[in-house]
Amino acid sequence: MFFVVFEGLDGSGKSSLMKRLESHLKNQGTDLIMTREPGGTTVGDEIREIILKKQAQPPSSRTELLLYQASRSQHVDLVIRPALAAKKWVLCDRFSASSIAFQGGGRGISLDQVVWLNNFSTDMLKPDLTVLLDLSVEDSKKRRTNRENQTATSEDRIEAEADSFHEKVRKGFLDQAHADPKNWLVLNAAHTPEELYQELVKNLTERQWLR
Repeated sequence: MFFVVFEGLDGSGKSSLMKRLESHLKNQGTDLIMTREPGGTTVGDEIREIILKKQAQPPSSRTELLLYQASRSQHVDLVIRPALAAKKWVLCDRFSASSIAFQGGGRGISLDQVVWLNNFSTDMLKPDLTVLLDLSVEDSKKRRTNRENQTATSEDRIEAEADSFHEKVRKGFLDQAHADPKNWLVLNAAHTPEELYQELVKNLTERQWLR
């Protein structure tokens, strides 16, 4: 079993790539779960609503970080660790790297503090691989707008942040990937879904995780 996390700016194609990997794994008889952050549990889903909802008095930066960590702790304890203990693959849309990118990079909170909280909330659990779908802020914005037009939805509180915030978030992801290339796979999210899927399968096959 392996714990694989998908990260990137909104609109980068994380969900689509996860679904294709899910199908591949199921076709080869692999037991797995797909989950997401914030959320993944009843408590986590309630926290997600608080974090993403636009409101007159939004969470402060530190409060926002702590809300993410509370959701993550519940997620690890009730979903991720039990699945791994049962020898299942875990595919997760966002995990601790998002806190470093969004709250550390985007909000400017001390990286040491974010890392300490990540370690506490996960009880030191680390992904076996983090897949970063790297996309420019401009392209992310275009994709989000298209999605909103197609689904008649509006952007959430985090998506609505200024481009400068999302540039810092993108840098936060890339800095982590460059610092730990063995455990990160960076994909160019401007590529087609098929190209991204083939690159991912190639990497996982080279790691001898797929057959």
